[in-house]
Parts: sequence; structure tokens; C-alpha cells
Amino acid sequence: MERLALSLVIIGAINWLLIGLFQWDLVAAIFGGDVVRSSSAFSRLIYSLVGIAGLYAIKFLFNERVPARNRQEAE
Repeated sequence: MERLALSLVIIGAINWLLIGLFQWDLVAAIFGGDVVRSSSAFSRLIYSLVGIAGLYAIKFLFNERVPARNRQEAE
């Protein structure tokens, strides 16, 4: 369930990145709606930062999970 939630967050962040950089909404393009959004420069910067954070979060999908009680042993 955690990986599914993280995957949805990453997809959402990538969509915000596309809106921030290109003013193009991927989700609206797939499911219908206005695909071009007009936004202020500041909001586009925020969208882009959220998108970059989402790209960074992709690495968390592939991290090996270590139980808390064994974490000290792994270090």
C-alpha cells in the first residue's frame, strides 16, 4: 500500500512539473479537460519544485525496507 501511495504522489508531482515547465496538464490530456493552464511565474516555480521533488522520490520506490529493530545492526 505504501508503494502504491508513493507511486501516485510521484505521478502527481510529475504532472505538476509538466504544468510548471510547459503549462501542460498530463492528467487532463489523458482523462479530458483543459490541458493548457495559465499560471503566474511564481506558481509555476512552485509547481516545478514539487515536480523535481517527485522525481527525487522515485528512488524511494527501490529502497530496501529494513525493520526498525534491525536498523542498528544494518549500520
